[in-house]
Amino acid sequence: MTIPFDSQEDNQSRRGRSSRPEVSQVRNTVVVVFGPVGRPLQCDAGDFRLTEGQLVLVDDRRGGAFARVVVQSGRRACEGNLAWVLRVATDSDQHAHQKRVNDEREALTFARQRGRELKLDLKMFRVELSARGDRATVFFASEQRIDFRDLLRDLGAFLQVRVELRQVGVRDEAKIVGGIGSCGRELCCSTFLPKFEPISIRMAKSQNLALTPSKITGQCGRLKCCLVYEEAQYIEAAKGLPKIGKNVETPEGVGRVQDLDILRRRVRVFFPDRPPQVFTAEQVSLAQAPAQEPRRDAPRENRGQSPQAATSNESSAPRGTNMENLPTEVTPSPETEPNDA
Repeated sequence: MTIPFDSQEDNQSRRGRSSRPEVSQVRNTVVVVFGPVGRPLQCDAGDFRLTEGQLVLVDDRRGGAFARVVVQSGRRACEGNLAWVLRVATDSDQHAHQKRVNDEREALTFARQRGRELKLDLKMFRVELSARGDRATVFFASEQRIDFRDLLRDLGAFLQVRVELRQVGVRDEAKIVGGIGSCGRELCCSTFLPKFEPISIRMAKSQNLALTPSKITGQCGRLKCCLVYEEAQYIEAAKGLPKIGKNVETPEGVGRVQDLDILRRRVRVFFPDRPPQVFTAEQVSLAQAPAQEPRRDAPRENRGQSPQAATSNESSAPRGTNMENLPTEVTPSPETEPNDA
C-alpha cells in the first residue's frame, strides 16, 4: 500500500541525508510490514525513534509506502542499502491511506462481479493502487489461459487509470491473501519467508509423518513450507537407526523394527511370541542374515560356486548344444597307446 507524500519534505530529508554513507556496519534500523499481511522489511530509521505499532512512510522510489512498525528502532549491524523511513505518518496520511483501501475494495468487488458476468474461469483476490493513483494492479489465479481483454477494458473504464492483470500461482495467492495455518499461527509465507523453497514428499517421510493430505498440505493445497525446517535435523538424528521392517538383535532376542522415534532415538521392536518392546538405539543392532544353503537340484560340481560362475560354465558350450549329449573325453592309459614300432 502506498500513498503520495509531500515532495518538499522529501527533498529536505534527502538533502539532510545526502552526506551519510549508504553502507555502514551499525545503523539505526527499524523493521516494518506493508499492508495487513506481508514480509517484514528492515529499513534505515535515520534519527527517528520509533516504537512498535507506529505508522510510517517508507521511501519505495514510487511515492512513499505506508507501513507499520513491528520491531522498534535501534542500532543494529546491517549490510547493503536499506530503504529510508521518510517520516511518521500524519493524520492526513492515514486518511489518504484509508481512502485508498476503500477504493481498492470497491475495485475488487467490481472486478469479481464483471468476471462472473463474462463467465471467466479465474479468481481475483486483490487490487493494488499505486501511490500516485495512476495505475492499478489486479492479482488473479487461474489454471488455464484466459482472454480477459473485455475485463481489462471494463476495469479501465471503471477506475479511470491504467490497469494491469497479473497472474500468480496458488502459493503466491496464499502469500498475498494470508490466513491462519493448522498450527494456529499466521502463514509463514505471508509473514517472514523471503522465498519459496522446493518441498517434496520425501521430507514428510523422513520425519515419519502421516501422509494424510489434510495434515501435510497447507492453505494453498501444496505441501507445507514448514516441512523443510527440521529436515536436516531429522536426517542427522536418523543416522545409525535401523529402518522399519528390518530384523534386529536386542537384549530380548531377535525381532523386527515396527516404529521409530527419531528425535529420542528409540526403536519399537515386534516379537512373534510376546508384546512389542521399546529399546534405545544403542541396544539394537542389525541381525545377521542366515547363510543360504545350496540348491538340492544343482549339480554337485557347481555346489559352493556363485550363480555367475555356474552360468559361465554352461555358457562356454556352443549355442544349440545340449550339455547332456556332449561326448565325454577319456584320457588313454599308457597300456592302450599304439606302438610306433
